[in-house]
Amino acid sequence: MLPRLTKYITHKPTAKQAAFLLLPQIEAFYGGAGGGGKSDALLMAALQYVDVPGYAALLLRRTYTNLSLPGALMDRAEEWLTGSDARWDNETHTWRFPSGATLTFGYLENEKDKYRYQSAEFQFVGFDEVAEFMLTQYLFLFSRLRRLAGVTVPLRMRSASNPIGQGVGWVKQRFLVEGQAAGRPFIPAQLEDNPHVDQAAYDQSLARLDPVTRARIRYGDWTLSDAGRMFKREWFPIVEQAPFVLKKVRFWDLAATLPKPGQDPDWTCGALLGEAEGRYWLLDMRRARTTPGGVEALVRQTAQLDGREVSIYIEQEGGASGKSLIDHYQREVLIGFACDGAPASGDKVVRANPLASAAQAGNVLLLQGTWISAFLDEIELFPDGQHDDQVDAVSGALGVLAGEKQGQAFAYQYTAEKKQQEIRGRIWPTTRR
Repeated sequence: MLPRLTKYITHKPTAKQAAFLLLPQIEAFYGGAGGGGKSDALLMAALQYVDVPGYAALLLRRTYTNLSLPGALMDRAEEWLTGSDARWDNETHTWRFPSGATLTFGYLENEKDKYRYQSAEFQFVGFDEVAEFMLTQYLFLFSRLRRLAGVTVPLRMRSASNPIGQGVGWVKQRFLVEGQAAGRPFIPAQLEDNPHVDQAAYDQSLARLDPVTRARIRYGDWTLSDAGRMFKREWFPIVEQAPFVLKKVRFWDLAATLPKPGQDPDWTCGALLGEAEGRYWLLDMRRARTTPGGVEALVRQTAQLDGREVSIYIEQEGGASGKSLIDHYQREVLIGFACDGAPASGDKVVRANPLASAAQAGNVLLLQGTWISAFLDEIELFPDGQHDDQVDAVSGALGVLAGEKQGQAFAYQYTAEKKQQEIRGRIWPTTRR
């Protein structure tokens, strides 16, 4: 059997690529190893029906930079289609074909970017390096797979990836564990399956990687875990309710940075954490990338929603600038609320150790909310992930609550011992140890 091809597919498919192009299932996954022809396979699949009037295909990467790099999807499409009768629309990043079919390139850098395609209609959606995406982003694009009645073009969701990225867990579960039984076939392909690549030269380049990364990229090994990872997502039970009586604090890690094309700056994060009897409930996470004024508005509005009984702490950088920032929030932004600075001490890993210990013991629970996926994606990659702002905020909140609890225990001990001293007629010292 031969796959359906069009004149726009300028490369002859390898055996593995041909098998991928023949799959009739709505959902399928390709590759796993570097050099196996993943991007070509996705581009071929997207171009299979561009001779059909009204056909629309979408190819996605996590960021626009990923799309536009040399050798990436857009560059390959330009190489294949330049000189053909297809025409490029630079404004919409779309190739338009004489049939009226389209091939569009897009990205989903942030969770909300998926709504950019909310009114669109595609018969093909392809995710390149799908392990870089969140499951929520991937699943949402199924809502865009549709066609007119009577149209025979198949609806297809296709993806490819190395076992690297924040989504490795769900990709492995969906395609390697459940895969075939759930109607989601996986076509594994390695360097040896792709005669179009200089295999010897690429193999030499991969030999310079650390053993874990090399095994993942060279052989598509999905079984390896990162050494040094501090957290596992299964340590955080998700609950529908939290105790009514909790000692609560809102801890902010401020980062007033607006995102720019090709950049992935830090986030401003505010964690609402509650404690009761040695257990902690993460009740809410506020997260934004905005201007300093936007951060102030977010912090103030969140305080109003939390209520005045919730103490607010802001991570305080060293020096006069850190003190000035806290003073500004106390005097101007959070008037009427209990607000204080929490000086940052030690590196991020050290500060996160108590959180890791509590979570591993099953003492950190998450209250059901839309913020949970982003939090778990980040904390599972800590400290090696691209972002750690949410982890910093929760670590800070736990540090405050644990410190207050220790302070309450000391105060109780102080009072009890003082009473004993008074009973015995002794004089209580004027200083505490």
